[in-house]
Amino acid sequence: MIFRRLATFCCVAATSGLAMAQPAPKAPSAAENLNLRFANGIVAVAEEKIITVADVMREVAPLLPGIQREAKNEKEYNERVEQLYDDAIQDLIDRVLIIKEFRKDEKRHIPISYIDNAMADEIAERFEGDRSKFLAYLKSQGKTIREYRRDKEEEIIYHYMQGQQRKSQSIVSPVRIETYYNENKDRFYQEDKVHLRLIQLTRNEGETDVVLLEQAKQILSRFKSGEKFVDLAKEYSKDARRSRGGDWGWLQRSDFRKEFSDVAFNLKKGEASEPLVLPEGCFILFAEDRKYAGIQPIDEVRDQIERILLSQMSRTNQERWLERLRRNGYVKHY
Repeated sequence: MIFRRLATFCCVAATSGLAMAQPAPKAPSAAENLNLRFANGIVAVAEEKIITVADVMREVAPLLPGIQREAKNEKEYNERVEQLYDDAIQDLIDRVLIIKEFRKDEKRHIPISYIDNAMADEIAERFEGDRSKFLAYLKSQGKTIREYRRDKEEEIIYHYMQGQQRKSQSIVSPVRIETYYNENKDRFYQEDKVHLRLIQLTRNEGETDVVLLEQAKQILSRFKSGEKFVDLAKEYSKDARRSRGGDWGWLQRSDFRKEFSDVAFNLKKGEASEPLVLPEGCFILFAEDRKYAGIQPIDEVRDQIERILLSQMSRTNQERWLERLRRNGYVKHY
């Protein structure tokens, strides 16, 4: 193959002793740890809402298996779980404060149809459209339909308010983009790249290199006479990208075997190589476009920088907004 293939092999070794070891004490589960931390089951009070251990566990439970897989040891697992608890508690508090901020403006309200549609979507997706399953779920959670509707309304409010905050900052000045570019040029270094197309000719039984070379020269002659490389690739190439006109996209030197990179990176934009004969067949390489090693010009990365800055500004504004809500709201931690 033209391109490098890397394979990773893992081996697992297991050893056993002659005597059976005593089982280690079972570590407390995530839920048990949280109950130990908050013995009365209450985590915090935000405004008039009590946030319980059960509320926190609903938020973190789907994330625990991933942390367990990724943690290198028990210590790291426990540290990450504790941080997850703290983040979930703060998110639940912030949710209450955000909803309160929405309700301060009496002119704002969520149309009933939005809540109806959100409920219908959840029943369809989560309960396969079976209302009896939905009602059984509510019963298992100790919730009424009215309480469920309230939860849905608050969920809609929460996402609406966050979206409004993100929209509030949508313009980045050219000066700020240029400043970021000048201060972070190393981030925009690129290696040599070539947008490669190729034609691969494979041997039929009994064919020699001479036969392949003659066929390749005829193809090159048609290319030099003005025919498009993409059309010739669709007609002649035997590789996996034939239907795409032999298009392999943008590639770096490290993506190639040396015999191919030496040829590909000596091509200028729009040039085709002389036939390259290897045991796998005969190849003609074509540089659809080229990018040379160095710092990318600002015009090529302006949109990328704008997205970076918008994301930074959005996070900063969001945090300032939340800090204001936290200062002005009533919160008690346990």
